[in-house]
Amino acid sequence: MQQIYYQNNNQYFTGKLDSFNQLISNCQKCSLSKTRNNFVFGSGNPNAKIIFVGEAPGKHEDLTGSPFAGRSGKILDQNLSLINMTRKDIYICNVLKCRPPNNRDPLPSEVDECEPYLINQLYIIKPKLIVALGRVAACTILKTKEALKNLRNKIYKYGGIDLLVTYHPAALLRNPNLKKNVCDDFNLIYKKYIQ
Repeated sequence: MQQIYYQNNNQYFTGKLDSFNQLISNCQKCSLSKTRNNFVFGSGNPNAKIIFVGEAPGKHEDLTGSPFAGRSGKILDQNLSLINMTRKDIYICNVLKCRPPNNRDPLPSEVDECEPYLINQLYIIKPKLIVALGRVAACTILKTKEALKNLRNKIYKYGGIDLLVTYHPAALLRNPNLKKNVCDDFNLIYKKYIQ
């Protein structure tokens, strides 16, 4: 029997992550369900203290059903090693669970349909910190149009949970000069939430 709680007139599942994934993996709420190969729920430690959140699955994620499965996933793994962590220590997911065509930015209507799933994942996991990966994820979650450089180095709240913003790993593929900024962000994560 599934457990439900209510918040702001939305109903949320309160069981285990695997059961929640099974409950929503056939979602048909928006048109992305017609073009996806895989519903990309998320992966990692269900008891994680830190959740990393991207904007939406890309091509590799859509094909594999796992978040951050391509080249940017390898960069994320390297960044995690800076703070002596691996994917087994954290949880990774996206705001959207299905890939937008041609990796376009999520539409507001798609975010409206999918964001309750993210909120529910956070409710189940109960992390100490959310790390928004990239401008689109940060702006989507924080409901802002601010530049990413202005969002960094500040602690926000999302659903009562601390949130920090850093560059998306793919940004490092395009601009290796951002590596120092990302190292600084991960050092902040380490000092404030791990040490």
